Amino acid sequence: MVGVNGLYCIVGLGNPGAQYSQTRHNAGFLTVDRLLELTGVTSLKNDFRSLYAKIEWHGNPLFLVKPQTYMNLSGEAVRPLVDYFKIPLERVIVVYDEMDLPLGALRFRLGGSAGGHRGLASVIQHLGTDRVARLRIGIGRPSAGTVVTDYVLSGFSGADKTVFEESIAKAAEACLAFIDKGAEYTMNHYNITPKKPGPVKE
Repeated sequence: MVGVNGLYCIVGLGNPGAQYSQTRHNAGFLTVDRLLELTGVTSLKNDFRSLYAKIEWHGNPLFLVKPQTYMNLSGEAVRPLVDYFKIPLERVIVVYDEMDLPLGALRFRLGGSAGGHRGLASVIQHLGTDRVARLRIGIGRPSAGTVVTDYVLSGFSGADKTVFEESIAKAAEACLAFIDKGAEYTMNHYNITPKKPGPVKE
């Protein structure tokens, strides 16, 4: 059961390498980085094609994971780690960027399709189920004429950067809330839509 003591895993999706570190597509990595800061972890292990740390959060063993396979092959890293440490799939949370949510929005849910996100699609494929908890972080869509790849592999600036950083901090809180208080609480308190209108995929 979620919300009780047990082994958990938070997987942030992204691309390895300094050139990608602050990009929109690395929202998942940035959320894990925020969790590492909150928990005081300064070193990561490098195994299972991932950088990861095992910590304890309120009595729960917790893995914080950043797959190093590049986004579209994320499942190739997640499956071996989950299998080796015998992490229940209902306690795996995948965090990633979402263009179909406006900047500043968060959406937590317990399952469903990948919605076109190749990183999540890879995780679903390799785990063999779409019943995987996921937290989507809104990055909005590019303006007309902007190539999608260029957009997701670049970063925010100015006021948008501030909003993005705030959403990363909230995403980290939401992941911990899922562990502490369960899915319903997390959805009720962290499924945030900013005041500025924008396309939202429920």
